[in-house]
Amino acid sequence: MTAVLHIARRELGSYLNSWWGWVILALILLFDGLAFNVYAVGFQPKYSSDVLEAFMEAGTVTVMIGGILLAMPTIAREHGAGTLALLQTAPVTEAQIIAGKYLGALGFLTIIKALTLYMPALVEINGKVSWSQIGAGYLGLFSLGAAVVAIGVFASTVSRNQVLAAVLGGSIVGLLILAWLVSRMSDPPLKSVFAYMALFDKHFQPFMRGRINTESLVYYASVSFGFLLLSTRALKARRWV
Repeated sequence: MTAVLHIARRELGSYLNSWWGWVILALILLFDGLAFNVYAVGFQPKYSSDVLEAFMEAGTVTVMIGGILLAMPTIAREHGAGTLALLQTAPVTEAQIIAGKYLGALGFLTIIKALTLYMPALVEINGKVSWSQIGAGYLGLFSLGAAVVAIGVFASTVSRNQVLAAVLGGSIVGLLILAWLVSRMSDPPLKSVFAYMALFDKHFQPFMRGRINTESLVYYASVSFGFLLLSTRALKARRWV
């Protein structure tokens, strides 16, 4: 556990000490700010619950894009810099490397989204805030982010450069988002299978409406664990390449 936390701190520090991390932070805060004022609040009177729902929905965009961009360099950067072999010869296992890199990227994404908490709190000025809806929404954003970062780490592990990692990770996330569309064009039992696979439609909507869905939490945790397991296997395979 100590090794995992050390790698996670190192990864988190790499974002804080590089222009790349600060650019992602600034862009996410900028987009979320614009989404809150233009898309969520808008120019017509709305109920507070509708404003929060729209804000959480828009927040999924920055979580998914930010998650891929933050996970993109985790392993691919080590390969490009020629330090992957050195990391693999250190007294840590592949699982510890993947877990540490994952927690570092997810931790930075969580910090960024936590900085947006003041936006839904502003609804209190002209309305009534349901803090349970805010809590459920941010739990959903964290769960979605955890799954997307895990996908990004897998893409970074199997890619030899960061650009390819971003393209591959974004493609996987895109396919999982479009699964809801495939489900609407499919017949049972495939209809329910594709609907369950979708990252957003079935699983996130309860959170943005203020409801905590246990089934969705299990889904996001399963996606995260599955792609982290694949990342560990892929990193082990690279040892022999």
